[in-house]
Amino acid sequence: MTDSSSPDGSPMETRAPGHKRTAEQRGGLVRRRRILIGVIGATLALTGVGTAAASLLKSPAQVAAETAPPAPDVLTAPVEKRVLSASLVTRGKVAASQRVEVLSAGLTGPDTTRPVVTKVNAKPGEVVKPGSVLVEVAGRPVLALRGALPSYRNLSGGAVGPDVVQLQQALAELGHRRGSDASGTFGPGTQEAVRALYKAAGYTAPTGASGKADPPAKPDGGKPGETPGKPASPEPPATGSTGSAGVTLPASEVAFVSDGPVRVESVDAVVGTTAGEKLLTLTAGALVVDGALESYQKETVRPDQKVEIFAESTGARAVGTVTAVVAAPAPTAKDAAASAAPALVVKVKPDTALPAEFAGQNVRLTITAAASKGEVLVVPASAVSSGADARTTVTVVSGGGKQTRVEIRPGMTGDGYVEVTPVGGTLAPGNRVVIGVTQAPVPSGGKR
Repeated sequence: MTDSSSPDGSPMETRAPGHKRTAEQRGGLVRRRRILIGVIGATLALTGVGTAAASLLKSPAQVAAETAPPAPDVLTAPVEKRVLSASLVTRGKVAASQRVEVLSAGLTGPDTTRPVVTKVNAKPGEVVKPGSVLVEVAGRPVLALRGALPSYRNLSGGAVGPDVVQLQQALAELGHRRGSDASGTFGPGTQEAVRALYKAAGYTAPTGASGKADPPAKPDGGKPGETPGKPASPEPPATGSTGSAGVTLPASEVAFVSDGPVRVESVDAVVGTTAGEKLLTLTAGALVVDGALESYQKETVRPDQKVEIFAESTGARAVGTVTAVVAAPAPTAKDAAASAAPALVVKVKPDTALPAEFAGQNVRLTITAAASKGEVLVVPASAVSSGADARTTVTVVSGGGKQTRVEIRPGMTGDGYVEVTPVGGTLAPGNRVVIGVTQAPVPSGGKR
């Protein structure tokens, strides 16, 4: 090896002959690595595309398998042993056994020029107490009293009759006695009792020009007991009256309602308006139910059948008994326009008194039209089938899924169930019987 130097005398760098070959080898290695990386990347890309395509493309066999209907599932129901009943469901309205309309008699006092409603105390749904004031017309009260006879005439001194007996009993209930008056005679003692009734209500009892009611006149114009042609003897004023004026009871100032809780059903009177013919409506007596029936149901419903009474609005339940099935009254124009009128009405009497919450309710009535004498084997009606061999059977499913036909003799039906008696096999409560089949639901995504 010889030394060499540059023209200025400095030594020059010299390279071995193999140095060039080493650089070339390194460049080739880099190129090969780049090619390898490219090949690997392309392979991965193609693999991803193939996987995606495979997930989207399906063979005809796969499509058929995924769109085929699911295998049917067998629906079963248990055999039961219980009392079987056949029932009929309808609607009914709860109302009191008595309904009284309190009417206006127009002018009520000698100084009244217009029958204006001046006060309304009654409110729909509330209980009315005997002796209370329902409404006031032209400053005069309408009092509620206990009694079955409606008020049909004005009572004044000397009046006699069953309506006076009723008045005396109603007054006695409130602590106002008739004194020495005979039963059924509107005498001084009864007049004082009426005066006390009005005072307790905050009013003055009305009085008339005479303390007596005129008895029927004789043909000659005289009164009973008088000699014809002679003037009638004047009667002494009633005890407790002022001058010749005795206490009277106008028919327009009292409303009689029979025994039982009395409630206000509706109020028509409005303060400040002229009193119409009807002021308000009262209901009294025990609550009963009237149900609607169609003509074809007449043979199904009979007296003494049991009825479940259910008020959906309150959740209250009660039990009653059918007392009668009668023709429905002719519908009013309003009722006819609202809905089709029923052909028949079933009368239902509750076995125990209904609570006040039932009043006015529209209720569901479930009438037990028939019932088995005791517990019997029953299955759903859909479990019973008849084959070409004329046998009636049910299909029993064992715990392992085995199905066995059991011949039965059907009995009474009711509420979707049939009484069954096994003929040639075994059938017991708890056995499962086939009632149908259904397709199993397909999971989301279309796969099972």
